[in-house]
Amino acid sequence: MPPSETGLRSAAQKVHRCFQPYSADAQQYAEAVANAEANCGGETNRLWNAVRKLSDGRPPDETRFLMEQNALVALNAERYYRAMVGFTESSWNIRDRHMAQTLGRLLNFHGPQSKAIVWEHNTHVGDARYTDMVRSGEVNVGQLVRKEYGEENVFIVGFGSYGGSVIASRAWGAPMQKMTVPPAVAGSWEHILHQLGPTDKIILSKDIRAEKGLKKPVGHRAIGVVYDPKSEHPGNYVPSVIPKRYDAFVYLERTGALHPIPIPLSANEPPDLYPSGS
Repeated sequence: MPPSETGLRSAAQKVHRCFQPYSADAQQYAEAVANAEANCGGETNRLWNAVRKLSDGRPPDETRFLMEQNALVALNAERYYRAMVGFTESSWNIRDRHMAQTLGRLLNFHGPQSKAIVWEHNTHVGDARYTDMVRSGEVNVGQLVRKEYGEENVFIVGFGSYGGSVIASRAWGAPMQKMTVPPAVAGSWEHILHQLGPTDKIILSKDIRAEKGLKKPVGHRAIGVVYDPKSEHPGNYVPSVIPKRYDAFVYLERTGALHPIPIPLSANEPPDLYPSGS
């Protein structure tokens, strides 16, 4: 932050002071909002406006881009935690719109010829308009980028398996663990692919759009950060029109759980996710 920008520095300090009591647990901020004990929305809005004003009319610069992004994270995070305890806005939509907004900012920063690969769960990348999410007014990244850049400029790849193992958690904030994925339920998308032959497959949607049975929703297993194999049906099966939700689908008969790769920290550089933690 430029030393001469005293107004911007003051705005950042006010945001920091407002969130400081809840730095150990963001959920505490949401609870404080629900009890009318906290409101950092004004501070985050003023910081965002101050950062944007500093950048107006200036050529792209990585330092300013990162400063803007940090202010945007604070702005949308405050909205996200406020929505968790309110009924005026979907916290899911705030999160996915933030992801899409960040993607757009990165593409703009790197120029008109830039391209991006986004790695996310199916629930974020598979176009929400072709699932039951649309009934509850939820959007996702796949839907938003198709609308923003045109379907011909976006290629969405889904992923699934008949069984195997994954790493996930029993609850938000709980330690991750290896879990066994039970065989897909009869009639689901994963079960259909298993019946075609117990082999790994890559399916292009353009090759299956004429199939009458796939023009209506079928159950499609969703495994997220939080997962319980013992109670996955029916809650983990999302009704999906597969050929429209994705442009292609990678199917593995059996998955193998990933394992984290420890990365030593450099004494000269902060961790990639600093200061938000891992």
